[in-house]
Amino acid sequence: MTQRALIAVAEGVDDLQTVTLIDVLRQSAVEVLVASVETRRMLTCARGTRLTADAMLVDVLAQSFDLIVLPGGENGARHLAASPALEQRMQEQVRAGQYYAAIGESPALVLQAWGLLRQRRMTCHNDVSQHLSGCSFVDQAVVVDGNCITAQHSAAAIPFALALVELLEGKVMRGQVAHLLGC
Repeated sequence: MTQRALIAVAEGVDDLQTVTLIDVLRQSAVEVLVASVETRRMLTCARGTRLTADAMLVDVLAQSFDLIVLPGGENGARHLAASPALEQRMQEQVRAGQYYAAIGESPALVLQAWGLLRQRRMTCHNDVSQHLSGCSFVDQAVVVDGNCITAQHSAAAIPFALALVELLEGKVMRGQVAHLLGC
């Protein structure tokens, strides 16, 4: 059965993190849907990269996903956090016991704000770690705690994406994709 991942994007998301997640997950057998929380599909990332989402978030809220991922970038994370529709969909994901993940600023500025890190071991970009409470910050590139996966920053984007591939498709697929990437 094909695993499905939703990558939610907003104006100002981190360029490298977003494109890396899309690319690495699509190199595996995961079906990836990139959905905009904004009122338009075409967005500008933090450093000027133009990105066109596959769909609008409001049009895919009823769909089932094995994983929902949030890229970082401080402005992008703030836009993601301001989306009531994304928050509701993420809460449903967590209640269903499905995987949810965030990198960079999004663990602290989005997942923390929505109460989704309580009693979790997690990591995030050090610049926003002061926003954390009720969870255990771990100074590692990638932290997996049950169905919650977090990563620190852009340098962790490939290991983070490969960890997601492994959770969804197994170690063999992770190895195949890592080989394609030269890792």
